[in-house]
Amino acid sequence: MIEEHVGEFVSLVFMAFALGMDAFSVSLGMGMQLIRLKRIAYIGIVIGVFHMIMPFIGIMLGKAISGQIGDVTVFIGSLLLIVIGTQMFFSAFNHEAKKIIQPTGIGLILFAISVSLDSFSVGLSLGMSGVKTFIALLLFGGASMVLTWAGMILGKKVHGFLGVYSEMLGGAILCVFGLLLLFN
Repeated sequence: MIEEHVGEFVSLVFMAFALGMDAFSVSLGMGMQLIRLKRIAYIGIVIGVFHMIMPFIGIMLGKAISGQIGDVTVFIGSLLLIVIGTQMFFSAFNHEAKKIIQPTGIGLILFAISVSLDSFSVGLSLGMSGVKTFIALLLFGGASMVLTWAGMILGKKVHGFLGVYSEMLGGAILCVFGLLLLFN
């Protein structure tokens, strides 16, 4: 019983890290702008909040769907994680120049939504599998907030080297958890 809870917690920690890697990679580029530390702190908090709101909506919707269609939900949830992870992995190879959104006002909201959309889909699949909602949301929000801060601060020193590799790592982690959910 305890092993199951520890295993679920460890899985959620890795999943939170994988979801936060998208925010980390985008924050690297944004960190290359001249942004004060106070602003970086605020941006990280906003990203963390959105990484809690989006999966919450997904988890609630996933729980509602799982009650309707039963055993198929674990299969659908695992496939969703695999698809999201694959898309995240291969999007790292898209070398087109991305426009950097200014991290103020509506630009910050759009930035927060764009990096937390994948967490909605992950929340949907987690809701279907019956995960502990509160713990998942805290981990997702906390990891994305810290990774956003780290990305923006590192972005001042690193010029794009880690961005592609962090998205690839995050995508690979999501794929592995999708496969684990599928075959367990």
